[in-house]
Amino acid sequence: MKKLPLLFENNRLWAKSQVEQNASFFKDMAKVQDPNYLWIGCSDSRVPANEIVGLAAGELFVHRNVANLFPHTDFSALSVLEYAVDLLQVEHIIVCGHYGCGGVKAAMQEHGLGLVDNWLRHIRDVYDRFKEELEKMEDPIDRFNRLVELNVRQQLLNVCHTTIIQKAWAKGQPLCVHGWIYDLESGFLKDLNCCVSNVAQLEKIYRLEIM
Repeated sequence: MKKLPLLFENNRLWAKSQVEQNASFFKDMAKVQDPNYLWIGCSDSRVPANEIVGLAAGELFVHRNVANLFPHTDFSALSVLEYAVDLLQVEHIIVCGHYGCGGVKAAMQEHGLGLVDNWLRHIRDVYDRFKEELEKMEDPIDRFNRLVELNVRQQLLNVCHTTIIQKAWAKGQPLCVHGWIYDLESGFLKDLNCCVSNVAQLEKIYRLEIM
């Protein structure tokens, strides 16, 4: 007996609706994927990447994890980035966090949660780096939201500091890395105006001489 019958029924209805709109939809998509965007976002179920930006299946390459982190030692994230940049030749990478992020909130608290605390350490490092600015904020919600934004900025920089991105720029490949926030309460995206499109925008210590 099939489990989760509702999900199978939803799948049939979705597949049928796609074919009704475009008879060759699945045949065309099965041949090749050709997205122009890589989305690095949070695993939160309330942040569905394709739906937020109104893109169909095949138009957005996606990597998600708790609190939209991009540690320089995460081989899963690095492999996704390499595939997106070198093989798919995406032109835009979007690092998107969201207000109300449970991972960021947990990182601001002292009680331990288990294995995830090792992952959230990356956010605590961001907090420590901007501690003076954050602790001047009297409203805890403002402080929380600001850390969400600062985390996005840091993960964007982590992406830009990789050899993958800098090799692409060295070859003249058009590639922009954007930092965005999704507002759960309104459904709107916020551009943090921290787009990076060349190595000259990075601090000198992170610039690599690519041979």
